[in-house]
Amino acid sequence: MSLAPRLDLRQSQSLVMTPQLQQAIKLLALSNLEIETFIAEELDKNPLLDAQSGGEEVGEPAPPGPEEDFAPVRDGPADASELLASGGEAAGEAALDVDFAAETFHHDSPADSMGGLDGSLGMGGTGAGGSEDGPDFDNMRASELSLADHLMAQAGASVGGADLFIAAHLIDQIDEAGYLTASLLDIASRLNVPLARVEAVLGVIHTFDPTGVGARSLAECLALQAKEADRYDPCMVRLIDNLELVARGDLARLKRLCNVDDEDLADMIRELRNYDPKPGCRYGGEPTMAVVPDIFVARRGAGWAVEINAATLPRLLVNRAYYAEISAGKQDKASKAWMSDMLASANWLVKALDQRQRTIIKVASEIVTQQEAFFLHGVAHLKPMTLRQVADVIEMHESTVSRVTSNKYLSCARGLFELKYFFTSAIQSSEGGDAVSAEAVKSAIRALIQAEDPKKILSDDTLVELLNAKGFDIARRTVAKYREAIGIGSSVQRRRQKALEGVG
Repeated sequence: MSLAPRLDLRQSQSLVMTPQLQQAIKLLALSNLEIETFIAEELDKNPLLDAQSGGEEVGEPAPPGPEEDFAPVRDGPADASELLASGGEAAGEAALDVDFAAETFHHDSPADSMGGLDGSLGMGGTGAGGSEDGPDFDNMRASELSLADHLMAQAGASVGGADLFIAAHLIDQIDEAGYLTASLLDIASRLNVPLARVEAVLGVIHTFDPTGVGARSLAECLALQAKEADRYDPCMVRLIDNLELVARGDLARLKRLCNVDDEDLADMIRELRNYDPKPGCRYGGEPTMAVVPDIFVARRGAGWAVEINAATLPRLLVNRAYYAEISAGKQDKASKAWMSDMLASANWLVKALDQRQRTIIKVASEIVTQQEAFFLHGVAHLKPMTLRQVADVIEMHESTVSRVTSNKYLSCARGLFELKYFFTSAIQSSEGGDAVSAEAVKSAIRALIQAEDPKKILSDDTLVELLNAKGFDIARRTVAKYREAIGIGSSVQRRRQKALEGVG
């Protein structure tokens, strides 16, 4: 065998992930509001793109000519992104239905990997662009007064000079819940003023609205509110000093410490519940953003109607009339090439967005088909389902279904649900029947606990027996895990809570 260096020719085939195809696949994982932001950015960059307003058509088709052949001519087969730009529905689905992390694709640089080319997708953001359907009244409303501004306005009317400077520094250290998070000694040292003066200014802040603001602990916050209500007697002092016993529901010990009877203790606990443990939360705070559904599902006769929420998706069109007008004028070589690139990009984006909607509808329709019992009868009839089950039926890759169901919400008569909600693990039936969904088991646990007798709290072992009687073959540790997942405490915690509710 010769060991000398030599040159060999070798022929092989590989599918290369182009930047366009990578972005087309990543579009599947974006919600409608993220897509709206992406479209707004593309409209700014590409003069040949227009969003349709109302029923008006934008642009006229340009006459066929050499400029229309925007895709380069190849002797060999076109790659996946060209199929998406020029092919029909089947070609588009085949292009998007891929696992681009697989070894099938040729990655010749780090930029070709999954996280390489985000482009202008802005996948980290969740903001939505402006809608042409009407003004955004949520953004037009006046901003709410922040807690710091509210306190500073009161400080300006209560103190002045150096004390106002100290008050401003203290207010700056108060968190959004209304608690002072810094040490008074550190603040006095930093400002080079006596500790007693800082404490005096803090005492003034304690008189500000909302009552309890500037407290350094929950006990101090409640004590300030009790003083304001003129209920800070020795018995209430001992109750507030022993909040851990209140949390544990140790009523017998509290009666001994406070030296009161059952009626007085019940009255004190009722008074304590009327206080606000987080007084600062009344101010500032970010407005709650409503979740906008991406898909609507409604009953239509004997079947179901599934459609995309078009309100958040402006119709994107290619302005061919503008392209024809520009092409008719004199252009240098660089300008002509740039316009051809813009036309190719606009055509690709329109087809990619259309194919994205078709793919989402196909996946959502199969989810509705497999989970029809849920839409008819509720969560107790939710069946276990995996991504592979849906992928096999619609003949797509499992990773495609995963991207389609990410960050997307479905609205139906039963409420608003994330698409991932319908994919749950299976719990075997104790009677040998069909497996049930983990969500159905959680719903059964919640119903049993809500209906339990306050004098006979159900233990996890008892829940196991009751669930087995309902046909759920489930272990005790699984019951505990599901109970904690839905935010329900243990039997001991629930018993103490019921005891406090009884005296309150």
